[in-house]
Amino acid sequence: MHEHRSSNLTYHLTRIVLNLVLRVVYRRVSRGVSNVPRTGPVLLVANHQSNLDPPLIAGQIRWRRLEYMAKAELFKSSWFGRFIGGLGAVPVKSDGGSNTAVIRTMLRRLNEGAAVLVFPEGARTEDGAMQPFQLGVALLIKRSKCPVVPVAVEGCFQAWPRSHQRPVLRGVRVGVSFGEPITHEALMADGAEAALDRLADAVDTLRLDLRARLRRRTRGRFPPSGPGDRSRTEQIQ
Repeated sequence: MHEHRSSNLTYHLTRIVLNLVLRVVYRRVSRGVSNVPRTGPVLLVANHQSNLDPPLIAGQIRWRRLEYMAKAELFKSSWFGRFIGGLGAVPVKSDGGSNTAVIRTMLRRLNEGAAVLVFPEGARTEDGAMQPFQLGVALLIKRSKCPVVPVAVEGCFQAWPRSHQRPVLRGVRVGVSFGEPITHEALMADGAEAALDRLADAVDTLRLDLRARLRRRTRGRFPPSGPGDRSRTEQIQ
């Protein structure tokens, strides 16, 4: 019990500090966080732009701990392992290229009543545009039987692109937007793959709205024009 309280304290202290940094350095924009249920299992599905995504999303949710899966290799460094563990990262070993172990771990956490964050693209975007959602997440949605909240981040690609070892600290804004929760029954009405498409569309709509808001706030200066301006539908075509 003491260890559990200590872990939660570490998590919330880390969350508060990182949220303050993101607010001061990047003047982050946040919308719709009240859509995240206060109790019970919930799956948060977000696009993935950079390493800033987990702290940006978790930083807004004050009333509960958020967990997400991270490669076990990231925990080899003791200090970094403690850092991301303090922020809710759960180590998952590679399963021979399969995502079976990841899904099994996520389902166990959800069955315990946790709030779990997933990035269905599987990897950070390379150009700022949203990538296709992986089919493995459709299986997770089907078996989880809990509400799903679509989440979008924007500006994080410019703040910390995959090509940079360190984040960019000047001239960048970031934002996060939480959509309304979708019940499992409504999401699965037309099957798992249709559910995945619905979530991808919801996340991309939130992302493009955030992108427009950031541009209005910066008088068109940020984010710069690029692949991120394309909607998911335009990419498919």
